Amino acid sequence: MPDPDLLIEAARAVVDGTERACTVAVTDGRISGLDAAAAAGPGTEVLRLGADTALLPGLVDTHVHVNEPGRTHWEGFEHATRAAAAGGVTTIVDMPLNSLPPTVDEDALTAKRAAAEGRCHVDVGFWGGAVPGNAAALPGLWRAGAFGFKCFLADSGVAEFPPLDRPGLVAAMECIASFGGLLLVHAEDPARIGSVDGSGYDAFLASRPDRAEVDAVAAVVAGAERTGCRTHVVHVSSADTLAELAAARDRGVPVSAETCPHYLTLAAEQVPSGATEFKCCPPVRGRANQDLLWAGLASGTIGCVVTDHSPSPPELKATGSGSFAEAWGGIASLQLGLPVVWTEARRRGHDLADVARWMASGPADLVGLGRKGRIAVGADADLCVLAPDEPFVVRPERLHHRHPLTPYAGRELTGVVRETWLAGRRVDVAGPGRGRLLHRGES
Repeated sequence: MPDPDLLIEAARAVVDGTERACTVAVTDGRISGLDAAAAAGPGTEVLRLGADTALLPGLVDTHVHVNEPGRTHWEGFEHATRAAAAGGVTTIVDMPLNSLPPTVDEDALTAKRAAAEGRCHVDVGFWGGAVPGNAAALPGLWRAGAFGFKCFLADSGVAEFPPLDRPGLVAAMECIASFGGLLLVHAEDPARIGSVDGSGYDAFLASRPDRAEVDAVAAVVAGAERTGCRTHVVHVSSADTLAELAAARDRGVPVSAETCPHYLTLAAEQVPSGATEFKCCPPVRGRANQDLLWAGLASGTIGCVVTDHSPSPPELKATGSGSFAEAWGGIASLQLGLPVVWTEARRRGHDLADVARWMASGPADLVGLGRKGRIAVGADADLCVLAPDEPFVVRPERLHHRHPLTPYAGRELTGVVRETWLAGRRVDVAGPGRGRLLHRGES
């Protein structure tokens, strides 16, 4: 056994679902030993972390809209992956929209990879898309390494990525089940979505009621039960869906779910009139609903917390008019997801192991990346050094997103990411990108 390249000694580390002291050995970019098996040799670099820090696995964010190629002026791989690294995220999986072309066939996936090559500061995988008329392309996308397929049941916001109707959803499920794939569903029923006028948040919230999610999730569960398709409901905002999801899980239906930092920490009651930086679809709901989402996380009905990072230029957020009817629906939070969730999680009695499960190992397991999201022998040495008790105030000018418009501006959070390590090396967000482009199924 060769000597490790690096030893990291941490008084606090999240290992096997618990927080404890740990020594982590790294060899050739992977974790090669823990504790007694981790011994330094003559050429081993030894890093002793401060007592005020904790070592976490690098986070895995499986819901990120990078928007390149085609809409790089919205975000792009360089900006998005810098933000990810600055926030302790070491792996992202990019959504098939809002790039041009959308990732709905192999040629588009090739174009996406070409746009990302050499520009990424963290590892990046890619989702394919399921849209009307592209069922024949799905097996090829799967073979080409896409991690699964995203679909919408309501308007996606971009014309080139139309939604599936109910028969189209079932047809996509049947196709994807035939080769053991994974379908992600934006679950809102278009029949329940109304119009909205003006700058008041209450009107926007009323236009996308809980019932829109409830009815759509019921359709998703029914389709998954009928077809056996492994299905994941993205960005659950309404706690009214949790009973259906829990019952489906208890029956053995292959359905899982995620939620996002903004649904766990922002509340409709606090959104000022015209504050379109809070607009997302489905919407941020009330405080009572937020409490129930946390209960869904605690019970395991919701298994992942991912950002749904969906940035746009400020003019698309209608920052001038403050119109929720006109504004793009998306929140950019890739750099802030960890401290946002940790600040609220610890207030509610959760620990760092819970956060690592929701934001690292849970998303990694969803997409079959067993070497990611955990501190374990054989795993990639993707790590986050967090000062969990250190407060800071969110200053947009310190964010790495291309357009740092955020509903968290001015908010005091707890938990500062001191360092991010990718494959056993510190990430320098000012330097060249070292991230790899990932393919589903690779070892």
